[in-house]
Amino acid sequence: MTVIETPAAGMTRLPAAGTNRLYRVAGLDISLTGTGIATIGGTTRVPTAGRRADSLVERDTRLKFITGRVVEEVGTVDLVCVEGPVSYQQPGGSTWDRAGLWWRIVSSFVGREIPVAVVPPTSRAKYATGRGGARKTAVLEAAQQRYGAILPTDDEADALILRAMGLDYLGQALVSVPDGHRAALAGVRWPEMGVAR
Repeated sequence: MTVIETPAAGMTRLPAAGTNRLYRVAGLDISLTGTGIATIGGTTRVPTAGRRADSLVERDTRLKFITGRVVEEVGTVDLVCVEGPVSYQQPGGSTWDRAGLWWRIVSSFVGREIPVAVVPPTSRAKYATGRGGARKTAVLEAAQQRYGAILPTDDEADALILRAMGLDYLGQALVSVPDGHRAALAGVRWPEMGVAR
């Protein structure tokens, strides 16, 4: 089945880039153990712990809790940039839970007609460091240097980079990045937003 991404019925068209209005963009690094969130208010993290022996009810409760916190922290925004799911060549015990959490969060925003951009992990790394295969520690260091942010975890660093990518795509970059880094924007699945670029 082919899915064609089109604006949801009744979706508000955004003003053209370069207007006085600042876009509200959120970046989300979705994780079972620590979802990173970046908004105009800064960065935060939703830490949780689970056990392999947890019942279905306990696992469901955990996913609901994370989703609720994320949606509450983000609020109403113009664009949400989420890191895309990684390829699970060797699925572990929590593969279904990770996938379920990702879809719950994405569905929460899609259901509210908030555009969602899906950013491959390699694009996030390239935008931050210039190298698509950069490790999370390199992304954390790059985010702290480029944005002058104090980031206690790589989850928050990833979320900040995702937010920065969304703002850059909309013509309101947090800071200027080298062209080689900015080329990472081409690898993102951007939603139709009605933005004159």
